[in-house]
Amino acid sequence: MNTTVQVLAVIIGVVLTVVWALEIFFYRHPRLYFMFLIKPADYDAVRLWRISIAYYNLTTAAALFIGAYLADSHPDAATALILFTACQHIFLAVVMLITQPKLWLNSIMEALPNLILLVVYAVT
Repeated sequence: MNTTVQVLAVIIGVVLTVVWALEIFFYRHPRLYFMFLIKPADYDAVRLWRISIAYYNLTTAAALFIGAYLADSHPDAATALILFTACQHIFLAVVMLITQPKLWLNSIMEALPNLILLVVYAVT
């Protein structure tokens, strides 16, 4: 695995950590409605799913950070963690697009960095 893939993994991990913070602490902010599509009347109803998805994003970020860290000492494990996580996010972006087309921008933002990571890995 080359350094570019490691850097991309860390960048995606940072983005996922920021998304975790938004989902946990700022999901009620009106400026983030476009991202979450949660109406004030639904805050309590979606609490369980919001928390689950937030911590899913945080643990996925941890996998990317660990993969980047292990790249030199355990390259096979690092590659498996990073590539699986990238593929997982591409799959989830497609699912999001199919089930909630209004979130097309979220789907692109979730898939594109991971597609770039996979392409960089494949060509190097």
